[in-house]
Amino acid sequence: YGAAIPIVLVCLMYLGFSATGAVLSGQAIAQLISVSDSAGILIFAACIAFLTIFGYRVIHLVGRVASVLGIIAFAYLFTRLMTLNDIGLLLDNRHFGWSTFLLAVSLSASWQIAFGPYVADYSRYLPSKTSSWKTFAAVGLGTVLGAQTSMVLGVFAAALAGANFRGHEVATIVGLGSSGVIASLLYLSIVFGKVTVSTLNAYGSFMCIATIISGFRRRLEITARQRMLFVLLIVAASTALALLGQYSFLNSFKYFILFLLTFFTPWSAINLVDYYFINKERYDVPALSDPNGRYGRWNALGISVYVIGVLIQLPFVDTHFYSGPMVAQLGGVDISWIVGLLVPGVIYYALAKPSMSGVVVERG
Repeated sequence: YGAAIPIVLVCLMYLGFSATGAVLSGQAIAQLISVSDSAGILIFAACIAFLTIFGYRVIHLVGRVASVLGIIAFAYLFTRLMTLNDIGLLLDNRHFGWSTFLLAVSLSASWQIAFGPYVADYSRYLPSKTSSWKTFAAVGLGTVLGAQTSMVLGVFAAALAGANFRGHEVATIVGLGSSGVIASLLYLSIVFGKVTVSTLNAYGSFMCIATIISGFRRRLEITARQRMLFVLLIVAASTALALLGQYSFLNSFKYFILFLLTFFTPWSAINLVDYYFINKERYDVPALSDPNGRYGRWNALGISVYVIGVLIQLPFVDTHFYSGPMVAQLGGVDISWIVGLLVPGVIYYALAKPSMSGVVVERG
């Protein structure tokens, strides 16, 4: 039952990423067919709802096409950026600030941690004979290289655009490429890529809720109509958030990412310590889904340490509605995720290690 806690957080993550994706896609659609950004967001939402209804296989197919288009578009834009602009001039600006550096590290770390639920949802469909090493390498290299190279492109584009970047993020990026037909193709590739991710978000939210309900009821039968209704509700909620936050996208996205870190980091730390250092990569797999099994309904120790991990971050958290007392001392930087990663991990190891002495379980 304790798994319901992170699953609820994952649903919120899916909702937030869908909303931020809708903002960028709305900008792209607006440029593509000459409508307002709000109209573009609504058109994008309709596409998401339509595709999600068809389920995982269609999402997978669209994802493959979007990946190819995205790689081509990114390579083209990055080449144009490097060849048509004086990047050396930007690199000559070597002013270093700890606050800016730590903010960049925090955003990069949170982006990486947020990939966890996507990997978990997707990997459940992989064949049982799939190599664990190949899976690890593909996920690790894909998320790290993909995210970091994209961030480099974004940083250079923002530096070149200056104050004009805010509110015109998509137009600025596409403007690196060209105008006319090529620009239209670039806008289309952005929308296509976001459609894939946002469709996966809606479908993943549905799977999360189904997992929570089935965990408590032990059995769950969901009709196609019920699935469609739930997907429409998720799309409607993310669209509403996108419409409300479209004019402050960068700030909203930054605070959303840092908000995720506050709640995901302690749970990630506990899971990693439990798997690698407490259970030594061995679990009693059947007992994980049995509320009367050896793991029980709730892991009181894990949940308690998780709550401590969240609370201990509060002095270091910086959000729209709350800023901890240590934030100003650190130059306005949110480093709560570092505290939330180290402290819960150490506490859980110290308390859980003695209770596992002599326990042997099957490898799972």
